Amino acid sequence: MNDNDAVARKDKAFLGHPIGLAWLSGSEFWERFAYYGAQPLIALYISQYLLMPGHVEHVIGYGALKSFVETFYGNLTPAQFGIAISGIYTALVYITPLLGGLVADRLIGRTPTVIIGAIAMAVGEFLMALDAGFVVGLVMLVFGVGCFKGNIASQVGDLYSLEDKRRADAFLIYFMGIQLAAIITPLICGTLAQKVDWHLGFAAAGVGMTIGLVVYLFGRHTYPPEPLHTKSQTARPKLSGRGWTVIVLLVALLPVMALSMLGNQEIPGAYLIWGQKIFQTTFFGFSMPITWLVSIDAIVSAILMGGVIAFWRWWATHWREPSELAKIILGTSISALAPLLLAGAAAQNGATGQQVSLAWAVGFHIVNDIGFSIALPMGIALYSRIAPAGLGGVMIAVYYMSIAMCNLLTSKLGGWVTTMPGTQFWGLHTGLMAASAVILIIVRALFGSILAPAYDHLQPT
Repeated sequence: MNDNDAVARKDKAFLGHPIGLAWLSGSEFWERFAYYGAQPLIALYISQYLLMPGHVEHVIGYGALKSFVETFYGNLTPAQFGIAISGIYTALVYITPLLGGLVADRLIGRTPTVIIGAIAMAVGEFLMALDAGFVVGLVMLVFGVGCFKGNIASQVGDLYSLEDKRRADAFLIYFMGIQLAAIITPLICGTLAQKVDWHLGFAAAGVGMTIGLVVYLFGRHTYPPEPLHTKSQTARPKLSGRGWTVIVLLVALLPVMALSMLGNQEIPGAYLIWGQKIFQTTFFGFSMPITWLVSIDAIVSAILMGGVIAFWRWWATHWREPSELAKIILGTSISALAPLLLAGAAAQNGATGQQVSLAWAVGFHIVNDIGFSIALPMGIALYSRIAPAGLGGVMIAVYYMSIAMCNLLTSKLGGWVTTMPGTQFWGLHTGLMAASAVILIIVRALFGSILAPAYDHLQPT
């Protein structure tokens, strides 16, 4: 047996992938456990607990935060304030990876940056378990995710050469771990928060993040090697005209990508607050925490994402596999139909005056997640693959800016759910998402030849 054979076997040690993918996916699983432990609680926690007399007076930094937010949003009700903070927080955790990518690429490397981020996130979750520490904890979480998220995703990409057909498949497996975390978290953190004590929900998320840090440290020896950061080595190759064209095009697509995921990004904010009033959630005397809808979404998404992986593997054995952009268009078109089901639920509620069946919610999640499972991993795969040499972390962070833009939009748009009829609110979402799909079709027709080299190597020969 020669050394190359041994390397080849090691390179396929985890489901046909490098063993480093297992450690990175495991660490990301626990990071997402912590993230989804806090995110669905924020709007509910703020509107139903934190802003109540006897609590709000103890929150360090609340006055400054309220003044800042209302400068842009005007006077807000507790529900609107909770939705706004949830959206702004989610937006910021997708903006800060741009800075985290720069720190990693230019200064200290990805692994140290991820470790710093994991520590900051664990501290932030535990601070949020205290009334006084809520705002400071949010800031720590934003900083921590900025260091962690883009860089660990870049390390997944760095496990593979640009010619390796497993790259897109790896990101699907990576996202399966994220979806599994999203299943478990609301059942633990959400139930603790809504049924026992709000603070215990955030504390449980802090424990999860601590585990994620330990997992990441144990797997360090399996991660892609990083270059030494000397002046000569950190100098980046000069971009070609084509390189600049690709970057400009991908940046210009960010608002379009943002609209494509609008329905999905309403879930942790406006959807939960609206759904708490609309859906029938009491069964045999047990009142289901509304955060369990996030688990339902994650269960559906995990099943469908597994189906998507299997489907594209099967497709590739029979036909030419579509490009990432084509898959994004397909996924967006499907997801755009999902808010129509919520509009239907709102119409029934308005007609009967009664809470409606959770079947409407399940239908929404099925349709939304079919599309989202197709589109989101392909977006990251596209931006990762097309990144110029030395800018991998930055371009991943650039893609996350589309999610940030989407959440900034939902932070404002989501507040309308308290004043606009549900049929109009969710119908508006379908219209905006459909417009995104149309624009992407036009982009593919006009610029497909520019983007094609980034994914031609994925097509079967």
